[in-house]
Amino acid sequence: MKDSGIEDVENSAPLPWLLGSSLQVAGNIVKASTQFVAERAKHVDVNMKGVHSVVEELTLEKLKEITSPRAYNKDLHFVDGGPLTVQYLLVVDALNFCFWPDEELEYEHLSLGVKASLERDPTVLDAERLMWISGDEVQALLGWPRKVPLQEERARLLREVGGALMQHFDGQAANMVRQAGGSALALVQLLAQVCPGFRDHAVYQGHQVFLYKRAQIFVGDVYGAFGGEGLGEFWDIDQLTMFADYRVPVVLRTMGVLRYSPELEQKGAILRGELIAAGSEEEVEVRACTVAAVEALREAIAAKYLGVPGAQLPHAIQLDWWLWELGERERKSHPPHHRTLTVYY
Repeated sequence: MKDSGIEDVENSAPLPWLLGSSLQVAGNIVKASTQFVAERAKHVDVNMKGVHSVVEELTLEKLKEITSPRAYNKDLHFVDGGPLTVQYLLVVDALNFCFWPDEELEYEHLSLGVKASLERDPTVLDAERLMWISGDEVQALLGWPRKVPLQEERARLLREVGGALMQHFDGQAANMVRQAGGSALALVQLLAQVCPGFRDHAVYQGHQVFLYKRAQIFVGDVYGAFGGEGLGEFWDIDQLTMFADYRVPVVLRTMGVLRYSPELEQKGAILRGELIAAGSEEEVEVRACTVAAVEALREAIAAKYLGVPGAQLPHAIQLDWWLWELGERERKSHPPHHRTLTVYY
């Protein structure tokens, strides 16, 4: 391992892959594969006029707010500045999908519920305990008064996480972060390797498309929680994309950045709240074009503010945090999001 440039983790079991080669990634496969979809999409369109309109109204003061270390919402999360924070974030992001079947359940109930459980019992997220967690214990972990959507799948994914941590990283998510050697892209790939539940991908017109929402958001959360320092220092953090979900596409549509075809509106039954199948052409296009739209926003912001004194160009994850927070504030007034029953987002 020493020749690979990836840090060894003391006492961790050897990984069954040649990480020295498999983690030397040149670029984000999410960015490349979603661009392939965006260039061929029939149901979703990235409206460049809308992109430029949003950026035209983006002031330097707002840009500073988006790129501030305070942009990551620490009030929603457990943050103690140590390895337990990483353990907490991995558990939260393993569970961070498909809240909408329970109309009252939102992300903050997950993050704050797990935070409260951890503060009551600092051992509740130990890998040994995660390996044996049940569906009812997942509900108790969140402190939710009734069964959580896809509760048994959530328990299975936590058992998967606990087993991977025990087998490869001495039970500690922080060791996995160290194993990635300061590379955000390597950490995304490593997490997807050891935990199949994070392998968020689809096939579109015969091509494999990678979304990796929860794997990327874990890296982004670690970066944000640690302010880009210590365990949160990644030299290639700017290579991550946004995290393709339900909320951000709605925000981009209200901004005029994303446009849906009339057929998607009706056939997809978004307004009627009916399901769009996971892996369908429409669903993949919504998610892939959301990634492409945020990349277009990044490029337009760079064109406007590159070289401007006091301007810091945002990473895609910072744009995601901004758009997601906006969507959370306006969720009652925004139009409905698409609905897909999935463990990926």
